Amino acid sequence: MAKDGDGNEFGGMPDLAGRRIGDFEILRRIGNGAMAEVYQAEQLSLKRQVALKILRPELARDPTYVQRFRREAQAVARLVHPNIVQIFEVGNRDDLHYIAVEYVPGLNLRQWLQKNGPPDLRTALIVMRQAAAALAKAGEHGIIHRDIKPENILITHALEVKVADFGLARLRNTEEGVELTRVGMTMGTPLYMSPEQIEGRPLDARSDIYSLGVTCYQMLAGEPPFRGDSPLAVAVQHLKKNPEPLENHRPDLPPALCRIVHQMMAKQPEHRFADSRLLLSQLRRIYAEHVAEDWPSSLPELETAEYSTVTSTRALAELHETMHQTRRRRRKFLLLWMPIWMAAVAGGLVAGYYRTQEPPLLAKVPTTSLAVPRQETVLGQLLYANQVGTEKAWRAVIEYFPEKSFWTSQAKMRLGQIYLREDRLDDALAVFDDLAASDDSEIEQKAFGLAGRVGVLTLKNRYRDASETLNLLWPIRDHVRDPLMQRMLDYSIRTIRERLGPMGVEQWSEWLQSLKEADEQAVPN
Repeated sequence: MAKDGDGNEFGGMPDLAGRRIGDFEILRRIGNGAMAEVYQAEQLSLKRQVALKILRPELARDPTYVQRFRREAQAVARLVHPNIVQIFEVGNRDDLHYIAVEYVPGLNLRQWLQKNGPPDLRTALIVMRQAAAALAKAGEHGIIHRDIKPENILITHALEVKVADFGLARLRNTEEGVELTRVGMTMGTPLYMSPEQIEGRPLDARSDIYSLGVTCYQMLAGEPPFRGDSPLAVAVQHLKKNPEPLENHRPDLPPALCRIVHQMMAKQPEHRFADSRLLLSQLRRIYAEHVAEDWPSSLPELETAEYSTVTSTRALAELHETMHQTRRRRRKFLLLWMPIWMAAVAGGLVAGYYRTQEPPLLAKVPTTSLAVPRQETVLGQLLYANQVGTEKAWRAVIEYFPEKSFWTSQAKMRLGQIYLREDRLDDALAVFDDLAASDDSEIEQKAFGLAGRVGVLTLKNRYRDASETLNLLWPIRDHVRDPLMQRMLDYSIRTIRERLGPMGVEQWSEWLQSLKEADEQAVPN
């Protein structure tokens, strides 16, 4: 059986890589589905990369299907929107019926979640906003997607969302009354179907809102709301069963956001949002209250990129880099510095290294001493700090916008990295202590701070203090998602065990109590 370069099977159909179809030179096969095989190709006249969908021969032999398919694809091509995969051309050459669509480098949401895990609040809202905006645009044109699911939500490296497969959706109330039923997918995907879709009732935009709600639940909870041994078992749950409260999976999320997701998944369409614009307004409110004061009010600018994709504005791309590229930087930083730290601890060098430091990080410093220009918004200040990358630039975020707790926490995380890189362990410890004092509504920041504190205390040979902090961290350890902190924890636990004796992590509490009792007995009367 034929396979592509990634090992995917293609049912024995011949590989068209290397052929030229009209204006398109096929480069490689990248996927397949019930109706078409998908190739990466170059549109020669415009020198741009596209995804070329070639209809399967058994479907292409049906003239009625081809006519309807072409007519509907041409109608959906009018959906010009930054968050919708654009249809460029529909054609037929050498009995090969094809659709050329925008090529989106990156991952679909399922792949993204497998790689990164459930997102934090800011990232989740950015994804939800863009997906809802795509559905709002489709709703304006009376187009229902009918198969919203993680595989059809594409995410670029700049955290830009593209909803795919609109070209195979259904038109509602078109001039010619055309309504296309998907071959082999008349019911959509069972995990994400709305109750009315399962029962074969008429659909409107609220059906897509339901499917997006199921997708968002899975994105935030790390698992879909309903599971079963068969498609029928899952379908019955969509009709009869209420999902487990999202708060049970993500107590760190604002309750209002959890309610929004559950309203999207209401069994009756009239209990959901009437359209995606209403959903967007609620997401805007959550963003303003819990993330920042600004919600992007305009559509991203259109730019010509390497793959001719519609990219997000520079601000959005840089902001994504500010908050999310740090994983790669932290991983690189860890690989460079951890061997040095381990050698220092093993040789007993760290304890004699400390020197008098500047005033603590959180001490009040006049803003004029920072010599950092103040931006109009906290997002602008973050972008400036990311561009400059200095300690003062990140401190300015905290000094100038102290009321923006989410963003100042991000700045403190970056400062902690800087101080670790510069071996300023006392300053790093001050940052981590501050983050560790976060309340339970900022559970990820709290876990980050506790993990950093464990690492620094271990490097300072304060093994008992490190073990006490580890005991505090352990109930919320799953919220430590940063690779650097995970590696530091592994290193700290191994080192503490070597210095204080082997033990299971589950015995920290008993062990600490025994140490306390031993200390009390050792105190002379």
